[in-house]
Amino acid sequence: MAEPPRLIFTGNVIVDVVLTIDRLPEAGSDTLASSSRLTAGGGFNTMAAARRDGLPVTFLGRYGQGPFGAIVHAALGAEGIEAAQPALPDLDSGYCVVLVDGAAERTFVTWVGAEGRLGRGDLDLAEVRPGDIVYVSGYSLAHPANAAIPGWLRELPPAARVITDPSPLVATLDPATLAEVMGRTDVFSANAREARHLTGTGEPGDAAARLVGSIRPGGFVVVRDGPNGCWLACDNLGRLPVHVPGFTVSVVDTTGAGDTHCGVLAAALARGLTPLEAARRANAAAALAVTRPGPATAPPAAAIDAFLRDTGGTDGTDGPGA
Repeated sequence: MAEPPRLIFTGNVIVDVVLTIDRLPEAGSDTLASSSRLTAGGGFNTMAAARRDGLPVTFLGRYGQGPFGAIVHAALGAEGIEAAQPALPDLDSGYCVVLVDGAAERTFVTWVGAEGRLGRGDLDLAEVRPGDIVYVSGYSLAHPANAAIPGWLRELPPAARVITDPSPLVATLDPATLAEVMGRTDVFSANAREARHLTGTGEPGDAAARLVGSIRPGGFVVVRDGPNGCWLACDNLGRLPVHVPGFTVSVVDTTGAGDTHCGVLAAALARGLTPLEAARRANAAAALAVTRPGPATAPPAAAIDAFLRDTGGTDGTDGPGA
């Protein structure tokens, strides 16, 4: 019997220091937060979303020893996520200060720790099987010590699929490295700002159509457009962008919405859903995630199923827009 597909995650897991404020302070001034949280974040949100939607997950990245590394390790265990390697000694995991303002927008400041030390030997710890989905994040590509990722991707089994999310750090990535990774990418998922940086167009659908020529033949591009849902382009659709509508919800906190979208997209594809079906399910999961405070708010599979039933189908072509 064939082994079930897994998500092999090469991205970073850090600790989010989340502060809720009315508005960002002026330079040189101060403001008081109305709440604070200390929780595993970064790539953990994507893995948790995939795991809660039923996909086994192996974390191939590095984490450290210290107070932040302990938070990371405990969070992985609580979600049933397999850690492929032990903590890196003498270095703690990194952290991110997340400022969530009164409009539910978030602003980040990040410090890099053990997660920036992913080498080729670490990557080779996981035996990637043909049915697996490998996840690559721009956060990992931004660290020079993680330069082995593109070469490792070239040696993956042809039937293993690669999902790449360029991350908010897309403007700092080496263009040649990103192009090499995209050449082995089967699913490229970016938000509208990231897609605009890569293509020069502010139209998410147009950006999706332009990007599809940069990935592996037969793959598809998703450009996430917040409450408007997402745009999808692939060779099978003649590279013409298709809008997959979002859902109207009461937004509490947008932190981790894109991560939820990517994780559930991976889980849906692993179960055999079409790109349109997977994108609609990912839209639903992201909509549910933003109705709760905190970064790792991806819903369980049953909640996504119920939400989709209540909003009219799962084919990715109808439903309420936002």
